[in-house]
Amino acid sequence: MKLFVLTALVAGAIGMATPTAASAKTSTQQVICVTFKQYCSQALRVAQCESGMSIWARNGQYWGLFQMGLFARTRYGHAWNAWAEAQAAYRYFLDSGRDWSPWTCRP
Repeated sequence: MKLFVLTALVAGAIGMATPTAASAKTSTQQVICVTFKQYCSQALRVAQCESGMSIWARNGQYWGLFQMGLFARTRYGHAWNAWAEAQAAYRYFLDSGRDWSPWTCRP
């Protein structure tokens, strides 16, 4: 309890809001839209289907927002944050001809 109160006081003192599940999800959606631009709605549907919008999602060799496998992560990059995962997926999306063929989920 003391740690929570101290964290809340420090966050309030420096003008930070404590994150919630809803704000984290909104932030991830914004990152995807900034990254995928005109393909935003398609990318949001794919990420929701593939990972439930979780950067931590794992299914065997498939990791992250867009559930990229080992080959794709090695070629396009990976880090456990929304920016890196969205940018890697966007590079993969562009290389695949912008047709979502590498993904099981399609818009």
